[in-house]
Amino acid sequence: MARKSKSGELKTNLIEIPQSVAVRQLADLLHVSAIDIIKQLMRNGIFANINQVIDYETAAAVAVDLGYEAHPKPRAARAGESKRYRPQDEELSGLQLRPAVVTIMGHVNHGKTRLLDAIRETNVMATEAGGITQHIGAYQVEVNGQKITFLDTPGHEAFTAMRARGAQVTDITILVVAADDGVMPQTLEAIDHARAAGVPIVVAINKIDKPEANPEQVKQQLSDASLVIEEWGGDAVCVSISAKEKTGISELLENLLVVAEMEDLKADPSRSAVGVVIEAELDKSKGPLATVLIQTGTLKVGDTVVVGSTWGRIRAMFNDMGKRVRKAEPSLPVELLGLDSVPQVGDTLTAVAGEHQARALIQKHQQEMPPKAVSLDNLFDQISAGQVKELDVILKADVQGSIEPIRSSLGQLATEQVQVRIIHSGSGNITESDVMLAIASKGLIIGFGTGVEAGARRLAEVEGVDIRLYDVIYNLVDDVDKALKGMLEPTYVEVIEGRAEVKAVFSSVKKSKVAGVYVTEGKVSRGAPVRVRRGEEIVYESVVSSLRRFKDDVKEVTSGYECGVGVKDFGDFKVGDILELVRREKAS
Repeated sequence: MARKSKSGELKTNLIEIPQSVAVRQLADLLHVSAIDIIKQLMRNGIFANINQVIDYETAAAVAVDLGYEAHPKPRAARAGESKRYRPQDEELSGLQLRPAVVTIMGHVNHGKTRLLDAIRETNVMATEAGGITQHIGAYQVEVNGQKITFLDTPGHEAFTAMRARGAQVTDITILVVAADDGVMPQTLEAIDHARAAGVPIVVAINKIDKPEANPEQVKQQLSDASLVIEEWGGDAVCVSISAKEKTGISELLENLLVVAEMEDLKADPSRSAVGVVIEAELDKSKGPLATVLIQTGTLKVGDTVVVGSTWGRIRAMFNDMGKRVRKAEPSLPVELLGLDSVPQVGDTLTAVAGEHQARALIQKHQQEMPPKAVSLDNLFDQISAGQVKELDVILKADVQGSIEPIRSSLGQLATEQVQVRIIHSGSGNITESDVMLAIASKGLIIGFGTGVEAGARRLAEVEGVDIRLYDVIYNLVDDVDKALKGMLEPTYVEVIEGRAEVKAVFSSVKKSKVAGVYVTEGKVSRGAPVRVRRGEEIVYESVVSSLRRFKDDVKEVTSGYECGVGVKDFGDFKVGDILELVRREKAS
């Protein structure tokens, strides 16, 4: 169906709009600036700011005015949902409802751990005498005859680290927000991580027992972050609780059951087991241990399993109460004994017929290459191959005010083949958490006027995450636009070939200074580009003009050896200086 906008441009776009949407989100959906949306709302007699949430009817009217045909967005169309385990066609006949798997996230000191303890203690007191004898990183509680599984993760970093390894086990996220503190930076990060995973969010406003508690202010702050609770016309369930006083816990658990029912979570317990490792360690007396959450099928003692690059025969299984169990059905966390070696968190467990099949499956896994990370350099190729339909971007800027114009500009670059989606934005340096989210979402990171923390840079290099830094908005938008069209010029990166520490400084026969160095890593080569680093400062860049071992001229010296190094046109060496040998190569 074709329509003409007021500018006369012909559009054939169909657009799906949620039941409630923030003005900023609507602008991204329609690929216009937020100012255009606000102007259109004013023409319709509605005054709204950029963070205000409007209902579907209002948003649809704006979309029609701008030349779109609007339809309500179905609940199941959340981004990232396809990454969760889904039953295969051959399982459909044996599908049964399974317990929901829940992860708790939120800002530090907002009460995540205390809430977990309150849920766990309440359940233990209600079901049997005594406390939990074994902590395995996950546990089940029973509510009104139905079970819920909780993952005890330290926060959204661990949640996303599992997704980065291809394992998404969470069905529902509880977002804990302190009523006396409100929405904080880690709260916003947790929201973005949960949205990127495509899981429903249940808000738990904690610490309502405190005199300074202000739940209404929290609800407003959540709305400003485009997370609108049901009470305000959105679709996020919200429960006020006090984990300290153990009030509201039952209501929270009952609401989790309602959300789980809407998600219609099913698995086939009759098939061979498939699960995910959520904890692993080497016990001095028991050997390799792995805590596994079963996703589908039933795991039994005696089964042969492949877990990542290891395998074994299950000798024993223990539940979260430390009791031996003979079998584990979907959504049950168990600790396993019997693996050959310690697997990695996020590895997939698969039950197989025997040792021969196990070894064949491990060999197949080792031969399979992981999907290539998205970068601006390979973006057009992946679009052309149909591998990318959404470009997920993590955007970090020097100040919050820089984010909106960049977000708006990138939103307008979408093409018929690919949408540009900002899955997380914030001010400050690029952190390891940002890199983990990029890995999990197969996205890239764009920094504007900001830096990269050392740990984040190392992780990005290892995992192949593309980080682009800019100081001019035009250059940023132009690069992304060219990448989408396959016109971006190749970029080059520096590779450190070697490092050497200056231990002494000598005068040569030509009255120039020579550094006596110890090669700490890599190699030093004559003629190679080198920079002299003094602390964090680079004091000179040149090439290695001479290289000697004792009295001999040599071409290169490898790590673990001492040598004399001359740098062209430089002699102001100081003991403790670091020589970095670098080369430039085309980014892959």
